[in-house]
Amino acid sequence: MIDPEIVIIPIVFGLPSVVIGLRMVLRHKEKMATLNSDGRSFDVEARLDRIEQAVEAIAIEMERVGEGQRFVTKLLAERPTPLSDAQSLQRGRVITPH
Repeated sequence: MIDPEIVIIPIVFGLPSVVIGLRMVLRHKEKMATLNSDGRSFDVEARLDRIEQAVEAIAIEMERVGEGQRFVTKLLAERPTPLSDAQSLQRGRVITPH
């Protein structure tokens, strides 16, 4: 005689596994059927368009930051160097009486 555990255990664990697997396959097929011919849904397409616009805006802003940095670097490079303390003391020192 066959032990009932040999039949019950595979049914208890196997049947739910088969149901879950079948459910996943059916959901996948349903989602694939709702996609348009391009392979992307309208929501995904709209989202990708928004991401593309955001990346372009960030690129423009980064270019502006770079231009500003180049401008400031140019100004600092063209600025005359300040006199050292010894030179400024010799040239600009005025003795006033008290």
